Amino acid sequence: MKKMESMEHYKEIVEKENVILMFSADWCPDCRFIEPALPEIESNNAEFTFYYVDRDEFIDLCADLNVFGIPSFVAFNKGAETGRLVSKDRKTKEELQAFINSLAA
Repeated sequence: MKKMESMEHYKEIVEKENVILMFSADWCPDCRFIEPALPEIESNNAEFTFYYVDRDEFIDLCADLNVFGIPSFVAFNKGAETGRLVSKDRKTKEELQAFINSLAA
């Protein structure tokens, strides 16, 4: 998974096609729970580019996007938000895949 480096990088990322941002933090146990499934999810959904966004480093962006729980996922396509899986709850591999499937529908 690629890592978002700056707000300038964010502005470039969201203008691309089929991007999913994963908001996370090193200290978050629910984020570590989904982590082992991410390589498989990425390889099974190659039409999307995934980016890791450190919640602590980009707290203002989280507030702007109403991301108040992690792990959370927000999808963009050509500058428009296309979907979100945002809550403080632990996410399962199946929930994340269902979210991605809903983006393609």
